[in-house]
Parts: sequence; structure tokens; C-alpha cells
Amino acid sequence: MTTTSPDVSVTWIQALAWRLERHLLDPVGSASVADVVRRLGAVLSMDESLAELAVRTRRTRSRPGELAKALADGTVIKVFAFRGSMHYLSPEDGGIYLALRSAGRQWELPSWVEYYRLEPSDWPDFREAVREALGDGPLTIYELGDVLTRHRAYRHLRPVFDEGAGTLVKPLTWQGDMSFGPPSDGQPTFQRLDLNPRWTGVPDLDEAGPRAITAYLRTYGPATFDHIHYWLGNGLSAGRKRLNSWLSELRDQLAAVDVEGTTAYVVREDVDSLGAARPSDAVRFLPGHDQWVMGPGTQDVHVTPQSRRDLVTRKANVVIVGGVVCGTWAQKGDELTVTWLDERRRPEEAVEQEAARLAGILGRDLHLRE
Repeated sequence: MTTTSPDVSVTWIQALAWRLERHLLDPVGSASVADVVRRLGAVLSMDESLAELAVRTRRTRSRPGELAKALADGTVIKVFAFRGSMHYLSPEDGGIYLALRSAGRQWELPSWVEYYRLEPSDWPDFREAVREALGDGPLTIYELGDVLTRHRAYRHLRPVFDEGAGTLVKPLTWQGDMSFGPPSDGQPTFQRLDLNPRWTGVPDLDEAGPRAITAYLRTYGPATFDHIHYWLGNGLSAGRKRLNSWLSELRDQLAAVDVEGTTAYVVREDVDSLGAARPSDAVRFLPGHDQWVMGPGTQDVHVTPQSRRDLVTRKANVVIVGGVVCGTWAQKGDELTVTWLDERRRPEEAVEQEAARLAGILGRDLHLRE
């Protein structure tokens, strides 16, 4: 897709203010857990406490355990998705990201075939066997292995399941055969995804691609082509050629935006609200690896200045002011320590208000120290 003349010009301050609203961060939203996850597209779940905080900090009212309850109720799902990591997705929209993730067909790579001794032609039957094994309810990975390796064709996978089958099971979630279920005695479980009545399936790849791009721009715009390639190409397996083709297909639905000399894009119907955005000085305490920084990528200097990238990459909890990473925060016991990373004016009242909001979310009195 070739670049076009900008439809509107905005500053980065305006662009980030508009994005803060889309992220339910300014103002903080009143949406349900499921709606927050759907708005963000994906919520990293490698650390459950951080995943829960990412959702709760975007809600005016919340209680501990609501994300886990949403998983149990099926209003959110958990699968392997972006960069091979576990993410919460929406059952209504999650299939579009899994379609892109499956596009690489990693299970057909010679190294996979050799290691797992499963030819590409074996996968339809293997997937069916997995779904049948999960037909009576969730199983731990070891229980799933017990059932599958009773089949002569899969006996050789016994050592793989004994070691956790961490890589083998990923394509089974990418293709929509199963998702994570509620833990059992502290152990993760897997369940059939098609038994969730909210699950809409994995759409055709060429339907999923434009939908994924549009969803990204509606939450993370204004975004450049590089942002889109980072999130949907590098993060999944869409491939640059496919992404460029989908971008060309969408050209009439997208609007070019000049952001201080950078050409970025939003969905055309969002142009007016973006142009009307007013700068935000909102202070927010976000958990490590929050979607605010992960969606555009830690290389986006407008959100994460280059000098702060290492901290963000290492999962530091961040303080954003007007959408820009300006500090970090850490909680130990009843002490909340904020470390500022630059010498700009510190909005003391806003920091105190956000500290009080965090204390309410965590359910404890916190003593702020800067």
C-alpha cells in the first residue's frame, strides 16, 4: 500500500490523548472484563497478577478474581497467541488473531515433523483426537497425554507429554481446537474451545487480516505501517506480503494522519474524534508489559523514550503521564515507591490520586514515596 496525503494533522500529544481514551485509561472506563479484553485485542497472561491489574486499572469498579471468573464463564479465553505467549482474547474476536498465528503453519516445518513424527497429513486426525479427549471436560496436559497416547498412532508422544508438551500444544490453540481452562489443583488445564457458546471460530485468513488491522487501528492508532507489521506480522505470523495486501484492500476505509511529520493511519470514521482530541495530563500506574507499551512496541519512542526501553522490556511497572513512560513504580508491603526517569514537572496531585486508586484496586493502604 502506498502512502497518501494526510487527511488530518495532529500532534503526538493529541494522538496519545485519543489513544488513552481508546484504552479506557482517560477517562477510566466502566466496561466489563470481557469488553476490556476485547477492546485491547489481547492481554498478556504470563503473570496473572499483572494481567488482572491491566484489566482492573481500566475499570472504575472492579474486584479481585474477576478475570479468572471471566475465564471460567467463557466470556474471555486464554490461548497461545502473540509471540508464542499466553494471552487472554475475546471469544468473539480472538479467532482473527489465531487465523494470523496459524498462517505460518509451523507444524509443517521439517524440524517439527522430524521431532514429533507427525506429518502435515497426520494433523487433522491428531486434532480430532484431541477434541475427542476433551469432550468430557478440561484436562491437565498430563491427563490429555494419558488419553492421547492410548492411540497407537500417538504412543511415541508419551515422553513429549511427560515433559509438558509446551510447544506441541500451541498449534492446537492457534487452530481453535482447545484453550486454557480453569486451573485444577494449581495445574493449568485445557478445554475444547468449540464448546464455548461465545466462540465464533477461526475465520478464513483473508477475512481475518483486514479485521485484525482495523481492530488494531481503532485501539492503537494513529499507527504506521511499521506498527502494524510489528503487532500482526512479527507478533503473529501474517507475513509482510499478506499485510501489505490487506492494507491495500482497506485503503478506502483508512485515513492518513500527519503526526508531526510522521504519516500514520486510523480508521476513517475516527478522524473527527482524533482531530478533536485534547491533550491529556492523566497519570496512570500500569503493570509491567501492559498493552499500552506492548501494542505499539517498546521501540516506539513516542510512548517509551529510548532511554527507558530496557526497563519496560524487563517488565517494570510503569508510570505514564499523558501517555508517555516517565517513571516506574514498585509496591512492597504498604510502601509504594515511584521513581521518576526525567526532570519534568511532576503532577503531584494527580500522582497522589492515582496512588489512592491503585491502593483501592489492591485493597490495602499504601504510603507513597517518591
